Amino acid sequence: MRVPVLVEHAPPPSAGPAAARRPTPPPTAGPTVAAVRCALPPHRYAQSRLTEPIGDLCLPPGADRAVLRRLHASAGVRTRHLALPIEQYALLGDFGRSNDAWIEAGLELGEEALTGALREAGLGPADVDLLVFASITGVAAPSLDARLAGRVGLRPDVKRLPLFGLGCVAGAAGLARVHDHLRGHPGDTAVLLTVELCSLTLQRGDGSRANLVAGALFGDGAAALVARGPASGGGSTDPQAARPLVVATRSHLYPGTEGLLGWQIGADGFRVVIDAGVPELVRGHFGRHLRAFLAEHGLTVDDIGTWICHPGGPRVLSAVSETLGLPDDALDSARHSLAEVGNMSSVSVLHILQSVRARRRPEPGTWGLLLAMGPGFCSELVLLRW
Repeated sequence: MRVPVLVEHAPPPSAGPAAARRPTPPPTAGPTVAAVRCALPPHRYAQSRLTEPIGDLCLPPGADRAVLRRLHASAGVRTRHLALPIEQYALLGDFGRSNDAWIEAGLELGEEALTGALREAGLGPADVDLLVFASITGVAAPSLDARLAGRVGLRPDVKRLPLFGLGCVAGAAGLARVHDHLRGHPGDTAVLLTVELCSLTLQRGDGSRANLVAGALFGDGAAALVARGPASGGGSTDPQAARPLVVATRSHLYPGTEGLLGWQIGADGFRVVIDAGVPELVRGHFGRHLRAFLAEHGLTVDDIGTWICHPGGPRVLSAVSETLGLPDDALDSARHSLAEVGNMSSVSVLHILQSVRARRRPEPGTWGLLLAMGPGFCSELVLLRW
């Protein structure tokens, strides 16, 4: 695939050296990530256990399964959690039944993640001022966040922002929009909730490479992140709390790349679009924009001590690592998440952030970068400091 030639708008003229390299933000700036909690379905499978059942769903009887088996073996996934027992997927029938399953399972997982994150933060549902909800694997009106509000005890005046269409980038973009709100409402508490049941979008009877890749790569889960404004009293002086500050964010659209990633939506539901040109686009353009973002804050790639990168797949992770010149172990947290639970779309970066907070506990003062890419084609960067 030829990577599209990107014609981008020129940046505004520089106001001088100071504009090119702004002072490093103080460590007390920005909202605090008070808690992150993931919820995974109880149906957990080894990758090898799923290969043949997914072949039964997607391929006609007697079809050659060599490509299917090779994709499952090379996806970097060891285990995954599914919304339903694998035997039930053949019984879903149509998009309506799949979407009903998304609503039912999504509410259960969303409630578990949301209430768990609030408990971890030492807060209750009535403390939430803004709830941002993201999913790209189902649709509902009222949206899941509205259905959860009364179920978990959110205030009637809670602000809600349901997001659809961001896909894998929504975990990073949702955190960025939470940051924007809390900078303008520094006394507030905001929650980002993501629910992705990717297995329910698998197209039965579709032997296309994109559908087989999705069937080899994606898993199901939910995650909730609690963030508190700088005037909310939600900061922590305990270095063991591992509560990073959100310092700055950056969004970027890549013109002419709309066909690289997303859905074709039809009578059968969501048919995945995954173009093989994504890693080359990352190699060609992503590093330049990331370095420019860091430079605005007086930083370079070498200053980032913790990388929280969406695990789009082994080839995408390799492209990110190569274009940034990262050490071999810099993206180990992403590879570990991919192996443990698969690519969970918008949930994945929050799953990685939870594991970083629980296992690695970055030293105070450590810079972190949370990043993801998604349909558009677009990228989102969130600069963190512990």
